[in-house]
Amino acid sequence: MDADFQLSGFDSATSLKGARIVVAMSGGVDSSVVAALAAKSGAEVIGVTLQLYDHGAATGRTGSCCAGQDIRDARAVADKLGIAHYVFDYESAFRQGVIDRFADDYMAGRTPIPCVRCNQGVKFTDLFGIARDLGADCLATGHYVRRVVGPHGAELHRPADPARDQSYFLFATTRAQLDYLRFPLGNLPKPRVREIAAELGLGVAAKPDSQDICFVPDGDYASVVRKLRPEAEEGGDIVDLDGRIIGRHRGLIHYTVGQRRGLEIGGQAEPLYVVRLDAEQRRVIAGPRRALAVAAARISDVNWLGEGFDGPMTVKVRSMAKPAPARFDGQMVSFDSPEYGVAPGQAAVLYAGDRVLGGGWIEETVQAELLAA
Repeated sequence: MDADFQLSGFDSATSLKGARIVVAMSGGVDSSVVAALAAKSGAEVIGVTLQLYDHGAATGRTGSCCAGQDIRDARAVADKLGIAHYVFDYESAFRQGVIDRFADDYMAGRTPIPCVRCNQGVKFTDLFGIARDLGADCLATGHYVRRVVGPHGAELHRPADPARDQSYFLFATTRAQLDYLRFPLGNLPKPRVREIAAELGLGVAAKPDSQDICFVPDGDYASVVRKLRPEAEEGGDIVDLDGRIIGRHRGLIHYTVGQRRGLEIGGQAEPLYVVRLDAEQRRVIAGPRRALAVAAARISDVNWLGEGFDGPMTVKVRSMAKPAPARFDGQMVSFDSPEYGVAPGQAAVLYAGDRVLGGGWIEETVQAELLAA
């Protein structure tokens, strides 16, 4: 079948008989519905699940994915739909490319986003190889984003349901990957997806959503880093903006830029926040909220999807942040108004309306106070 065939949604009246679709099945309701819609289209469907980790409490708790019960759920859905299902062990690759990187970023005083690393690596790059080896016409996932064909090729857009927007975590998706990927849920609200699962009798219809960082039990990031890098618990000085020691901390892994709680320093004229982390000196630099104001950020490893675009844009520096007007020169993102809570290790993702123009990793920031001085 022609690789350009339309698969914007598998619930259309168009028959896809003769097509072969590989569906990335995590064991959750979203990817299960994608598999079901693909199967109803008449295409040959193959479900693929990557076992990404298998350690401790994370494998059986609510909110995990790609391990333990989730793999069994994916297999049960595939059996219900009558489609082939394969499980591939990518635990070693996931540990090296995502979990170890997560720990190292914390040790370096950065604010990591492992979900993007996972999408960049095993979830897309390795899954692509598997899908192509299986002779698939496309790889379909349960992400809530839209793939729109524009004048320069496939574009990445926000989904119809803003509450489920996952575009921030997919900024590193390349043009070649977009040509091959399909996101059937991009035009559906989440409640409708659960309704479809219930209508089709899928056992995961009411299954809770996975959390942002699937391999962190109970959201305790520090405990994961501590197990992998015991030296992460080494304490150090808390200093003010002039370098004067004003307290002690219990390890950089307990602090992130913009944090207020946990500094436990009294007697100051105004509340203190974590302004920077100095990993080399094991220091936490604290200051008033105005010191968190950032005028610009230098980003690296830029993935640009905005061919032909020349107009106003916005940027998000956190997944839940409100898009802020900005300019981009290929290396520096300059904010029209100071942004707060911008930290190295985060991603800066650029948008034109609903369209994702691209983004990169924040390496360093420029304080607004420095520019004004």
